[in-house]
Amino acid sequence: MHTRANGRRSIRLRGYDYSQAGAYFVTICVHGHESMFGEIVDGRWGPNGFGKIVQEEWERTGALRDNVTLDDFVVMPDHLHGIIRLAGRGTARRSPTDTLSASVTSERFGSPVTGSIPTIVRAFKSAVTRRVNELRRTPGAVGWQRGFFEHVIRGEEGLLRLREYIRSNTLCSLDDVAAP
Repeated sequence: MHTRANGRRSIRLRGYDYSQAGAYFVTICVHGHESMFGEIVDGRWGPNGFGKIVQEEWERTGALRDNVTLDDFVVMPDHLHGIIRLAGRGTARRSPTDTLSASVTSERFGSPVTGSIPTIVRAFKSAVTRRVNELRRTPGAVGWQRGFFEHVIRGEEGLLRLREYIRSNTLCSLDDVAAP
């Protein structure tokens, strides 16, 4: 981790270009871990209206961007897990298993990079927050935890492991999948 100019610590890889082609696993949590998207009853997940908004906006994330392909994802009561595959700027869609490399195109606080994972996640969070706040009649209310967790997927084995996590183990810890 490193400290940004605003004093907040970043969990991003220093110098990594989060707009480059590849696959990324993200977890985005609700502010205060409030179970606002639905509930799990008897081991079965059931999204409510807010959870359906999250799903719709996540799917729109892929539909709105030519360089984005959404892979597996799941909306949970207080978070979303998803795999985002980027084709990269100006390239055809490619395999999500590109290797880690540094680039001069790195996002900095206050200087978003179009098409980067942080910019995509920020737009998604904003769209969900706006729609949920309209329904709840709570304009300006905070919907999401600050930041998000991301993991650069390095290789087919990691991609398969994360897909399996998303598909079958909705109640396990992120510690089970975050290892490179």
